[in-house]
Amino acid sequence: MERDGAVGIITIARRDHFNSMDVATAQEFRKAGLQFSRAEDVRCVVIRGDGGVFCSGADLKYIRGKGDERDFGYLQPDGVGPVGSFGESFKQILEYLHSTISEIKRAPKPFIAAVDGMAAAGGFGIAMACDLVFASERSSFEWAYHKTGLTGAESSTFFLPRLVGLRKAMELVLLNPRLTAREAHAAGLINDAFADAEFDGRVLEIARRLAAGPTEAYAVAKRLLNQAAGVDQLDYHLDEELRHLAAIADRPDFAEGLKAFFERRAGTFGP
Repeated sequence: MERDGAVGIITIARRDHFNSMDVATAQEFRKAGLQFSRAEDVRCVVIRGDGGVFCSGADLKYIRGKGDERDFGYLQPDGVGPVGSFGESFKQILEYLHSTISEIKRAPKPFIAAVDGMAAAGGFGIAMACDLVFASERSSFEWAYHKTGLTGAESSTFFLPRLVGLRKAMELVLLNPRLTAREAHAAGLINDAFADAEFDGRVLEIARRLAAGPTEAYAVAKRLLNQAAGVDQLDYHLDEELRHLAAIADRPDFAEGLKAFFERRAGTFGP
C-alpha cells in the first residue's frame, strides 16, 4: 500500500509467482482494499501488479498442495480447518477476493485497474470489477479458467456480459482468445491502452485528476450507474461463482487440468 497525495496505490507483489494469490496475499489484498475504500482522505485508488504482470489469479501451486491447514481454520468457528481439498483451497482464497471485489463496487470513490502485463483468470476478474481499466500496450487479457477445467470466479462471469454483450462474452469464455490491449479496448473490456514507457505516468495523471475532482458527486454517479447495470446483484452472483468453482475443482477435469498446467501441455478432458 502506498500513497500519492489523495491517491491510494495497491500493488500485488508476488512477481516470482506471477502475482498470483495464496490465502495470505488475498488477506492482504482485502485489508488494503478495505482501508483505502474507507479512508476519507483517499479519493481514488489504483490497483496494479509488480514487475510487468498484473495478476494471474489463484496460486495453482498453492492449490496443488491443497493449501495450508492454518489458513483453512481461519474462517471456521472453532478454528479447525476441514480436510484439505482443491475446492476448499480455492474457497479460502476466493472468500477474501470476492469480499474485496464487493467493496470495490460499493466504495464511494473511483477504483482504477492499471494493467501492465498479463491479466488472466482471477486477475482478469479483478480488473473487470474496477470502475476504470487502463493497460499498457504490452498487456494481455485472458479469461483462462477453462484451461484447467474451472468455471469462472472473481466477478468474471458477472461483468463480462455487461461489458461486451452476451455473444462476445460467450466467445471470450468458450473460445478463450488471448486479447492484446488494443483488442481488449476494441471489445469494450478496458478504457484505453497507453504506450509502455508512459503507462505509469498516464495512469497516475488520471488518478490525480479524479482525486482532485468532486468525490461525493462521483460516488453518487457510480452508485446510480451500478444500480442501472444491476450490480446490486453482484454479491449473490459472487457467492454462486464461489460455490460452483469450489465444487468443480474437486471433479476429475480440474485434477487433469492442474496436472497439465504444471506439465506445460493442454489438458485432456472428457470421459
